[in-house]
Amino acid sequence: MDSAGDPEGPRPPGGYREQRERMYLCGLGDGPPGGARETSRQLSREQIFVLISAASINLGSMMCYSILGPFFPKEAEKKGASNTVIGMIFGCYALFNLLASLVFGKYLVHIGAKFMFVAGMFVSGGVTVLFGVLDQVPEGPVFIAMCFLVRIIDAISFAAAITASSSILAKAFPNNVATVMGSLETFSGLGLVLGPPLGGFLYQSFGYEVPFILLGCIVLLMVPLNMCILPNYESDPGKHSFWKLIILPKVAFISFVITSLSSGFGFLDPTLSLFVLEKFNLPAGYVGLVFLGLALSYTISSPLVGLLSDEMPHLRKWLLVFGNLITAGCYMLLGPAPFLHIKSQLWLLVLILVINGISAAMSLISTFPEILSCAHENGFEEGLSTVGLVSGLFGAMWSVGAFVGPTLGGFLYEKIGFEWAAALQGLWALTSGLVMGLFYLLEHSRRRRRYGQLLRFFSPFKSWLVGVEKRHHFTSILPLWRFLGTLSLIT
Repeated sequence: MDSAGDPEGPRPPGGYREQRERMYLCGLGDGPPGGARETSRQLSREQIFVLISAASINLGSMMCYSILGPFFPKEAEKKGASNTVIGMIFGCYALFNLLASLVFGKYLVHIGAKFMFVAGMFVSGGVTVLFGVLDQVPEGPVFIAMCFLVRIIDAISFAAAITASSSILAKAFPNNVATVMGSLETFSGLGLVLGPPLGGFLYQSFGYEVPFILLGCIVLLMVPLNMCILPNYESDPGKHSFWKLIILPKVAFISFVITSLSSGFGFLDPTLSLFVLEKFNLPAGYVGLVFLGLALSYTISSPLVGLLSDEMPHLRKWLLVFGNLITAGCYMLLGPAPFLHIKSQLWLLVLILVINGISAAMSLISTFPEILSCAHENGFEEGLSTVGLVSGLFGAMWSVGAFVGPTLGGFLYEKIGFEWAAALQGLWALTSGLVMGLFYLLEHSRRRRRYGQLLRFFSPFKSWLVGVEKRHHFTSILPLWRFLGTLSLIT
């Protein structure tokens, strides 16, 4: 049984907040869904510690991940690595992160969420330090092999820490998953924003070793802190598997959305800087400022979208759909696509990146609670095992996009140019948005049809209910409303 963080006991399938809203509207609840009885607005000490731990891994891991960009390719070339090999060194991270996320999500309960989190952070810090001494390795195959080995271990440790972090967050904040995860995306965004300029500054000032050793030591110093403050959650192993989760149609479609969004971010890494340098003749130092438009808008909008998603969960599905459609439009306008006959201008590019950051937050923040809610509705148990499966699936689908995006993006950029490559990336986002919108419309139609069938089944009792109401001199239709409300909850 769950030992901590869930004082309210089991929650009804489909999400606590959604059920409270429906019960209250049907007259079956004892208070409005936003009332004090649902959840306390004041964070407990345990929840504060969880937030600190999750923020530390989000910030530290994203800085360690992004620090390589400004200077590692040049150093790797000096050691005899070709551009193709350098691309593979970057790409193997996403591939092994995908595989590790699935494994750690499945065995989260067996390993223990706290141990997985702390061990992942420790190993990640250690291999970051090791990356800083690779310049001492002999050039050629030995250097390349060591780069692959260290990068793969870093990917596995990162997958362990993030899978555990997402699971612990969902366990500690069962009614505010989107709000909390959206808020913590601020630290992920800060890590991605601060990593490249900090790494470039330290590299220019102190050489190759210092950026990695400094960041690795900072991450290692966080390990004893998290060992002390992070609560220990335990749960019984679940009976469900990733396969049972992914074959749910709704989960499969949302996974496609996650992959699409991740691929979009990954597509920009190897292509946008080259396009900006070639098209606008900007100094290399200003290219990073162009990326800030995307990173900062995503960082700022994520907590706001998360709050909106939790306060009004009925809007979550449409945030997901319209976020994808807006993202598709942004990629069409990045070039812009040649068929639009719009002249490419720097101010337009930056504006589109800002809008893209907001639309990506609209879609991405809603995916985790949607998958978790769908799993509970389809019989997955309320506990850490299900949360671990969802966390692992999310990380795996994100890694698929992170691998496909830069790989395919670099190929398309070379063959057809940035404008058409970005348009094709927008087509992927458009497809995922339309598919999700169609699914939600069909789901809504099916539920209305099922509810109508039940009402027709009970229609012969209508006159009897009205007669009973008159005989007992009821002054309101509340009892009948409660009866129909019960039927709606059954459906």
